[in-house]
Amino acid sequence: MVTHIDSEAISAVGELYQELQLTGKVLDIMSSWVSHFVDPPTDLTVLGMNEAELAENKQATSWVRHDLNMNPKLPFEDGSFDSVVCCVSVDYLVRPIEVFDEVHRCLKTNGVFVNSFSNRCFPTKAIRGWGQTDDRGHVSIVGEYYRLTGPWVDVRAELRTSSSALGDPLFAVWGSKK
Repeated sequence: MVTHIDSEAISAVGELYQELQLTGKVLDIMSSWVSHFVDPPTDLTVLGMNEAELAENKQATSWVRHDLNMNPKLPFEDGSFDSVVCCVSVDYLVRPIEVFDEVHRCLKTNGVFVNSFSNRCFPTKAIRGWGQTDDRGHVSIVGEYYRLTGPWVDVRAELRTSSSALGDPLFAVWGSKK
């Protein structure tokens, strides 16, 4: 199994999760065999399409096989999670508004939703608009998803890796449920 971003970008994801103090009950959507937490939360549910990869995720306490592009409804009760993360996959969502609304529904009040992404992707799987924009455009697309859903508060966007680095840039956009 492979990772889809380099080691500096992976470290940046873990550092962001640590900074935001993502603890308690956390959901990792569009997940795989690794969730990139420095200190995994006590209760991490991973949701994704590949059952074998989800089962290999050592940080997960439970996993759910679910394709958000086929069915954007999350199979969880309202207010189930303290935080939700989506690492290097937001660019593959074909129904992002519905998914963001579902994440909002499943979060507790003040819960954080974090999307991290790079400029690396599978072009044949990414949404058309992703391939037609640059890094700034990617940040704008994800920011627009927050604007169109929610309500979200304290939405922030940052480049989390060095802008002079030769490796993969890691961008993050996150906000809290109002």
